[in-house]
Amino acid sequence: MRRAFDWFFRDRTTGAVVIGQWPNWPLWIFAAASALEWLLEAAMPGLPVPVFAGLRVLALVSLTIWALDEIVRGVNPWRRCLGGAVLIGIVVSLGLSGLGRP
Repeated sequence: MRRAFDWFFRDRTTGAVVIGQWPNWPLWIFAAASALEWLLEAAMPGLPVPVFAGLRVLALVSLTIWALDEIVRGVNPWRRCLGGAVLIGIVVSLGLSGLGRP
């Protein structure tokens, strides 16, 4: 069990257990765009739809970049799986949001 834990959660370069990390730029951009969209929608719901759509696209693109970066350069299998799960979630949510449209 210990070997499996070490293999899955240990950083290959430092040997430290890494479950979460300080956010990198794509994750900060995702958080900022998501928060701004939420705040603008709450404070000024009458803004043009493209404003909200633009923020949502920026958030999704930056989260996708983060997920792909984790898949490719994650420090351990846990981080790679996390990136993969987020990417699958994005694809599923985009697929579900397109259902029922002509």
